[in-house]
Amino acid sequence: MEMLAPVMFGSLVLAMVLGFPVAFTLGGLGMAFGYYAVGQGYFPEAFMANLPLRLFGIVSNELLLSIPFFTFMGAILERCGLAEDLLEGTAQLFGRFPGGIAFAVIVVGAILGAITGTVAASVIAMGVIALPIMMRAGYNMRFSTGVVAASGTITQVIPPSLVLIILADQLGRSVGDMYMGAIGPSLMQIGIFLLFTLGVALLRPQWVPPLPEEARTERGWPLVRRVLWGMVPSMALIFLVLGTLFMGLATPTEAGAMGAMGAMALAAVHKRLNTTLIWQAMQSTMRVTVMVIFILLGASVFSLVFQGVDGHVWIEEMLSDLPGGPVGFLIAVNLFVFFLAFFLDFFEIAFIVVPLLAPVAQALGIDLVWFGVLLCVNMQTSFMHPPFGFALFYLRGVADQVHNNGALARPIATKDIYLGAIPWLGLQLLLVAILIFWPGLVTHWLDKEPQVNLDEVTIDMQIEDMGADAPVMDLNDVPLDVPAE
Repeated sequence: MEMLAPVMFGSLVLAMVLGFPVAFTLGGLGMAFGYYAVGQGYFPEAFMANLPLRLFGIVSNELLLSIPFFTFMGAILERCGLAEDLLEGTAQLFGRFPGGIAFAVIVVGAILGAITGTVAASVIAMGVIALPIMMRAGYNMRFSTGVVAASGTITQVIPPSLVLIILADQLGRSVGDMYMGAIGPSLMQIGIFLLFTLGVALLRPQWVPPLPEEARTERGWPLVRRVLWGMVPSMALIFLVLGTLFMGLATPTEAGAMGAMGAMALAAVHKRLNTTLIWQAMQSTMRVTVMVIFILLGASVFSLVFQGVDGHVWIEEMLSDLPGGPVGFLIAVNLFVFFLAFFLDFFEIAFIVVPLLAPVAQALGIDLVWFGVLLCVNMQTSFMHPPFGFALFYLRGVADQVHNNGALARPIATKDIYLGAIPWLGLQLLLVAILIFWPGLVTHWLDKEPQVNLDEVTIDMQIEDMGADAPVMDLNDVPLDVPAE
């Protein structure tokens, strides 16, 4: 039985590398090894009776209902024109400086991340709008593709990220705590990207020239009003979603529902709300939701059998004895997750790996909110990994689309997209290292539990004066009658 757990895990990794469908691979391997384990007497048949209860618990989990709401919100905002107004106005505002358009892309990408929650929506919207502007301004091709992809992946760390919702569910922590813990890292990530862009503007200004004079069509107060026209509704929607959640006025599901309604209201304001837009958003929401639920169901089957063959014990024994204590464990886990991200997307990692690692982290005294946010930052690299990064695939499709529409003078090579992503991938890994050695960047934002020093606790007892005639009891005279056995 000692070898069954590593064989089961190795079979899963092999199946993932070979490209078998994740959800059905998880469920199929779980059932196959479960049948074998029952036949060999590793656990009784009654153990598998827990499976229907686990599956029913998944489909009845109200927290997961927030996933289709946030996905629908992002799909609506992707097509409603809000990103276009924000980016074009901000690019006009900062475009007279070297690197100004790139600054605008990062800032707008962060704002979109806070109102869409999905990487696909951000990367596609930023690619369609920003790539033609940067190419016409004479930006370096690889820097342009890199900043667009990176600005879209910020979405994974900025609340209301879908990844944070799933990690909260897998780690048994509240979504509000995960969102609060992600505030510091998300601001740090934006700052790192902006500093890198500033360095490029100072050292390689020819890569990021200012917007040409003829392209600066707006100046003064009209430009400021245009930026505010895109900014104020965005801030209102962010407050509607995150503000109500942080203040305890709404659950994640209720906040997602309000966000979906707010997104449709913004689309109506921009005069783009119609049946075609709603139908496309519903189709996108259906695909994402079905994928997530089926992966989660398959992962539940696999994890049940894996625990039955003492796989959690094998994982804990293997990781608890790493040199360096908690820091060594975090470094090893993040290297492992970084490797898996070459082959698996963030949903698969969250459902397969995180439930195996969480008990070990808790046993080592690691705060699970810190652990979850750290893994979230690491898993955003899965979008930027050449050659399988989803952000790069999205950008590849967008680049072909804008070239075919005549917005780009020449096509963007796949090599430029991959090479352009590497520096930004390094910046994401830099944030992972910062979080490992500076947990306060996450935990500072969380509510602190009151610390009580029992040595300083005093108990004052007030005894009522019953007068001089009150009987006095000597405890030494009280008989203790213990009945004989």
